[in-house]
Parts: sequence; structure tokens; C-alpha cells
Amino acid sequence: MNQGTRPEGLPAELWDDVSSVVGDEVTLVSRLPGGLHVGALRVQLAGGADAVLKAVPRAHSNHLDETLRAHRVVEHMRGRGYPTPAWLGVGATATHVWHLMDFVDAASAPELTESLVEQLMEIIELQAGQASEPYDHWSYAWRVATGQESTGLDVTETPEQSFLRQSIAGLAEYSREVSALVERLRLMCADAPPPPQAPDMVHTDLNPTNVLVRDTAVVAVVDIGNAGSGTRATDLINLVWYCFQDRLDGARRRLWTRILDLVGGEHTAVLAATQILHQLEFPIRHGRHDVVPELVTRGHRVLDELNALR
Repeated sequence: MNQGTRPEGLPAELWDDVSSVVGDEVTLVSRLPGGLHVGALRVQLAGGADAVLKAVPRAHSNHLDETLRAHRVVEHMRGRGYPTPAWLGVGATATHVWHLMDFVDAASAPELTESLVEQLMEIIELQAGQASEPYDHWSYAWRVATGQESTGLDVTETPEQSFLRQSIAGLAEYSREVSALVERLRLMCADAPPPPQAPDMVHTDLNPTNVLVRDTAVVAVVDIGNAGSGTRATDLINLVWYCFQDRLDGARRRLWTRILDLVGGEHTAVLAATQILHQLEFPIRHGRHDVVPELVTRGHRVLDELNALR
């Protein structure tokens, strides 16, 4: 790669590693919107094909293994018609872990619509029975929602899951309002049993920014790096969170109905509580205090709706 086009923050060793793994020179085209750390970069291979490079600082000793797991999930699900871009290469240097994927000429959904929700519900059905990696998001959700350390099962958390669960455990100290919400959802989930199995592939971060659309049609689901096993109801709960507008009341009711049909009331409460806690943890950890009151209000609304439907 040309020296003058290396973006600040990414060392030369990373670009060299990418080129050696994919067997092609890689040239920076532009930054893409969104993403954490350095975000996603649009690059071009020597043959003229565009691709997307995502590189993040190496967070722990197993970081590359986790990225390779995600690569296997991508290959497995693409073989079953799941619309996620192919990964062209995965690698790591002493400081970063990266993956390169096909570029999709489409934009993130600015917001959800009735049509997009319907399309995404159909896409999520492709995840049914497709668990291919022992990375159980459902048992993790139970531990987060109930505050219990162990399910009595042989469960191994990733470092990220352990960090998040410990961070969430301290949320009640943030404010009286947050404490009241946390206490409410803990009581709601107190008697929920551990989930019996994790049969489905789970994306875990299905939000509008990770849905690429063209002419109102979903053409790709991206940012699949944390995918694993569990219940596809996890991704339906993600959509519920982003459907709290009056124009999406019908779509939200259909989502709730489908979730309750899949996992029942107790496990729906667990998944909803985990979603609320994750939505609170990130902005609180990053000092975005201005958004917390609205998140607390929405969290109570989620629980109110669920209680009315159970």
C-alpha cells in the first residue's frame, strides 16, 4: 500500500499482513461511516475489486480465535442463503485483529420501517436450527438478566462477555432512576429457569446501522463479528428496541407475538432485560449521560408492554 494513503492509527505492519494473507495489494479508498475504534475502511484490491477492511486493537489473547469463529459462522450461514458479505481474509498483528470482506454497494438503513421489519423477520428465520459454534448468547443473557454467576451447565464466557456482565452488575449505582429500572427487571426475571439449549444462529447486534438497504430492500446484514448460538428471539428483541415509534406499533406487536411464541414469557423477559441492560451499559461506560433518561423511559415501556402481553 502507498505510504501516503495509510490512515492515521493503523500501523504499516497491519497493511502488510492484510496483503500477505489475501495475496493482493490493498489500497485505501475511503473511510466508511460508523464503527468503533478506526471503523470500517473501503479498500481496493489490485484486481480492481472493492472490499471493506475492519481492524480493531487486539483486546486479549483469544481475540483472533474469536474473529476466526465469526468467519466460520459467516461461511456456514452464507451456505444457507443468509445475506451477509463473504469474508476474504482474517488475520492479526501484535497490535490489531482484522478481517476483510466483500464491499456491498448499499447504505445503512436510516431507520426501521414496516417493510424492513418484515424483511428482517424473514431473514432471522434463516437462523433457525443453524447454531454452528459453541458460543451461547442465551445462557449469557440469563446470567446477565438474573445476576447469577452460573447456570449449572458447562458454559465458557468470552472475555468480552465477562467484562460486560461485570460492568452491568454495577449499573444500579449510577442513579436512583437506573437503580429502580434494574431492580424491576431483576424481579421480573428472578424465577426464570436457565435456557435448555441454544439451537439457532444469533447475530446479537441487529440494528439499523448493520442493515444495508437498496431501494427499500434489505441486501445485506453486516457486523456479524459477535455472532454465535442461542435463540433467534434475541435478534427479534433487538428489533423491538428500535421500533418504539407510533408508526411501528403494528410491527412491534408482531415482533412480540413471534418472540413469545418462540421462547415463552419467562425467557422473553430475560431477553428483554438483557437488551435493556446492554443499551444502558454502553452510553454510561462512555460518559454519554444525556441519553440515559430516554433509555430508562424506553426500558420501562418495554417491560410494560411485555407484562401486558404475557
